[in-house]
Parts: sequence; C-alpha cells; structure tokens
Amino acid sequence: MRSIFDKLLELPLFLGMSHNDLSQVVAQTKFGFHRIAKGKAVAHEGDPCDRIFFLVKGTLQVESQADDHSYRIIETMTAPDILQPERIFGLTQRYSKTFMAVTECQLMSINKSETLRLSEDYIIFQLNLLNIISTQSQRITHQPWRAQPQDIRNKIIRFVEMHSMRPAGEKTLYIKMETLASLIAESRLNVSRELKKMHHDGLIQLTRGMIHVPALEQLLME
Repeated sequence: MRSIFDKLLELPLFLGMSHNDLSQVVAQTKFGFHRIAKGKAVAHEGDPCDRIFFLVKGTLQVESQADDHSYRIIETMTAPDILQPERIFGLTQRYSKTFMAVTECQLMSINKSETLRLSEDYIIFQLNLLNIISTQSQRITHQPWRAQPQDIRNKIIRFVEMHSMRPAGEKTLYIKMETLASLIAESRLNVSRELKKMHHDGLIQLTRGMIHVPALEQLLME
C-alpha cells in the first residue's frame, strides 16, 4: 500500500490531495496493475476506453494518424503521465491513438465507475480531471483563431504543432512530400526546398517520407 501511495503522489489526477485523502483512496479504490513488456501495446487506436490508465514507470510511443491513413506522427510519453482521460467520457469513448511500450512499463488503472466515485468523493480529484480536459479543450478551440503563418517554414512548424499532443519534445512525422504540400497549400518544390534548409540548419532530420523533429520547442522559437 505504501508503494501505491507514493505513486499516487506523482500522478496528475491526485495532485494536491491530502495524505489522509490519499490513504483513503488507496484503501478503498480498486486499482488495476499492469506490466507491459517492451514492444507491446497498452491500447490501440479504436479500442474502447473504459478505464483511465496512469503511466507510473517507463516510456511509451504514441502514434496518431490521419483518418485516411495518409500520414502519421509518433511522439513519446514518459512517466508519470495519463493516457487520454478525456476519452472515457463523451461522444466517442475509444482511444484515438496507439500506445506502445518503448521500455518495460508499469501502469495503474481505474475503471469508469471508480473514476466517477472518486470525482464525487474528492473535489481535488474532480478539479484535476476537469482541468486536464478543459485545458485540452481550450487549446483546441483556440487553434482556428490564431494568426495564420505566411511563410513556408512556419506553416510546416504549425502543422507539426497542431498534430502533436504537446508543443514540446521529440516528434517523428511520416508523410509524403506532396501530401504535406497539399495540406499547407504550397507547392511540392517549395516545401522540399524549405525542409532541406531546416535540415541544414539542424532543426530537423529529413529522410524519404519522414521528418524527425528532435525538439519541437526549438522549432516554435524560430
């Protein structure tokens, strides 16, 4: 129980809870415990989301792809973190991303009924959950109102940013040059030239059909 208590202290939904409340949570909550071997999946895109997973140890690869499968982006998630808590409620209660273990990972989980009970019993838990979902919603709804980039480099950067979970960290975008050019309304030749300049400047690593961004935050500072 002490080990569970220590892990809860680091998880975003339990931040700010008192030691007494956390002790009650540990004693009264039905947690699931999962050990995922390297290379195995925690969840696939389209799987039902009937519980909240907490990554307590290890690193996950997170893959998101376009509806028509014309491009995809891969990011990393490191512990402590939470896997798409917004997907346990709402219109589509399925994962929109695929989560694969890069290292051996340890996860905890709580099902939907336990999530609702914790929200009713502990206002801090409820506020943490609402803050996570609201922050994501506000970020998404603000996107259409941002000033649109005019030059090709910033159009490329904006495209990567808008398709990322967070505006920082390592990203790998698998996309054909003509697909990217079409999506940002530029010619394939101009996009190719700009990507080669970004590669030369050390901002990205470019290979056929792949754009690797070592640190998105560096691109956003351009």
